Amino acid sequence: MSVTRRHAIARTSASLAGIAFTGAFTELFTGTSAARGHAGYGPLVPDPDGLLDLPKGFCYRVLSRQGDQLRSGEGPVPSNHDGMAAFAGRSGRVHLVRNHENRADAAVAVPTVAGLTYDPGAQGGCTAITLDGRNRVLGERVAIAGTAVNCAGGHTPWGTWLTCEETEDKAGTNGYAKDHGFVFEVDGADPQCTGAVPLTAMGRFQHEAIAVDPRNGTVYETEDAFVKPFGLFYRFVPEKPLGGTGSLRAGGTLEAMRVPGVPDLSAIQETGASFDGIEWVRVPDPLARRTPIRLQDFGPKGITHAQKLEGCYWGGSSVYFVCSFAHSADGSAADHFGQVWRYDPHRRRLTLVIVFGPDTDVRLPGESPDNICLAPSGGLMVCEDGNGAQHVYGLTRRGEVYAMARNRQNTGTTRAPAWGEFAGVTFSPDGRTMYVNCYDPGTTFAVTGRWH
Repeated sequence: MSVTRRHAIARTSASLAGIAFTGAFTELFTGTSAARGHAGYGPLVPDPDGLLDLPKGFCYRVLSRQGDQLRSGEGPVPSNHDGMAAFAGRSGRVHLVRNHENRADAAVAVPTVAGLTYDPGAQGGCTAITLDGRNRVLGERVAIAGTAVNCAGGHTPWGTWLTCEETEDKAGTNGYAKDHGFVFEVDGADPQCTGAVPLTAMGRFQHEAIAVDPRNGTVYETEDAFVKPFGLFYRFVPEKPLGGTGSLRAGGTLEAMRVPGVPDLSAIQETGASFDGIEWVRVPDPLARRTPIRLQDFGPKGITHAQKLEGCYWGGSSVYFVCSFAHSADGSAADHFGQVWRYDPHRRRLTLVIVFGPDTDVRLPGESPDNICLAPSGGLMVCEDGNGAQHVYGLTRRGEVYAMARNRQNTGTTRAPAWGEFAGVTFSPDGRTMYVNCYDPGTTFAVTGRWH
């Protein structure tokens, strides 16, 4: 194990409450185009329709709302809009694939459809929206049904979406007829070609997000477990790499990451700390028939855990993954408001790129950053998931933070405004449109304007 240290601090202006990031911030943007020195698009303008505040020069279109009828006639648009991705279609069309994080008590279930339903007792799944080049809705349909708590996921190099179940409920629980906690592949253009087949070799656990190494098809997976024992960081090595739609069904090997001498990632507080010789340990029972994977026996050296593992994406030659927070009161080795890690498969090296407080008091202007995506123009877009008014924030390469959108929808469930969180932020293949979801009440927006 070798340890290196690197510090860089990027701070925003006082108008944004002195937000700071401690770490090698520019590493987060590996593989994106260079930023052009702009820090945002100006103040947000209140929306007279009370849906979405945007900067001057930007506008939105509501593509889909919870409870409206799907264009396919299969039933109503489901609730709890979450992770999402956009794929290029023929003749300039765009296919949006959208998760629905529905539990057993969901307000609007994903309609069951023949050939696309895994477990009729489950309420979650995905829907697909087809758009023309002007973001007009051409079609909206069920893409997969009968899954549970579809939170995030990720796209594959061959143009499909891997939707992740964030649950470990087994058959007989919550009315389910089958075990849950799997990854499913979804083709937004032709859902019937992928169907509703669990990719069981990729493990059964509380999945959050995935990222695929475009060079060899290795899939990296995060486990969102915030109660001890905390989650693991996995890789799935397919037997048939980069084989196109359905290739992941051919099976492979599921492994968990072991950082020698580090049982809990929260214990690492030095930005730039780097660990060589990362080990990958085969998971004894990927289906977790009797014991959750994070509790299984990985040998006398144990395995490395982390609280609240969430976002995951590929950039340059490495995979980046996020630990949203760690609380010592919950059993973590130390406290932080968030970490971003980079794993370089070629060097077998893990590096702590960013750490968010509490010692550095590093925060976004709001709270609880959640879904993120790389913006085509350079930088990141971050969805806020907290209390009060919710935002989509932009982050530049220089560490400057600006408000891109504010949700104005009120669920009406309490006297005080109950704003729905943002989720699923993504961009069109041509980079001209930002798509984003309001989680509750479920709403999908297309945002256009003068992008830098």
